[in-house]
Amino acid sequence: MEREGEQLSARPALETEGLRFLHVTVGSLLASYGWYILFSCILLYVVFQKLSARLRALRQRQLDQAEAAVEPDVVVKRQEALAAARLRMQEELNAQVEKHKEKLRQLEEEKRRQKIEMWDSMQEGKSYKRNARKPQEEESPGPSTSSVVPKRKSDKKPLRGGGYNPLTGEGGGTCSWRPGRRGPSSGG
Repeated sequence: MEREGEQLSARPALETEGLRFLHVTVGSLLASYGWYILFSCILLYVVFQKLSARLRALRQRQLDQAEAAVEPDVVVKRQEALAAARLRMQEELNAQVEKHKEKLRQLEEEKRRQKIEMWDSMQEGKSYKRNARKPQEEESPGPSTSSVVPKRKSDKKPLRGGGYNPLTGEGGGTCSWRPGRRGPSSGG
């Protein structure tokens, strides 16, 4: 029994000494190189994440290529769908172009009609500007289709009285400019 007691008491001392050695070694290592170890672990983590994402993308590409090689019908259907979508978009674009051309033709026709009206009114000896505008207002009492709308000047009060002139120097109050003295400066 004494041997067993000695072995038990000797063993904890050995373990304690090993733990102290481990604590001193690891502690000094972390104290000296702790930040380097931390940054290298972070760097390894980031590199591992990037590589794993690239590997997943590479595997996915390989699987897609294998599926495409196995099923050519799918590839043909995709290409036909793309061609149909492109054709549909081109038709929509062509329709928009036709609408735009029609608008331009209508505007040209309107301008031509106005020029003819002005020429006729000039031949009759009337003021062509006044007469050209009156028929438009009579024809369309609602919102007009032309983009040019004559603006009327509203009667606004002037900002200052009629007698104020900043160049005369009168009426400025305390803010007045006076030229400096002529003659030699009075420096010593």
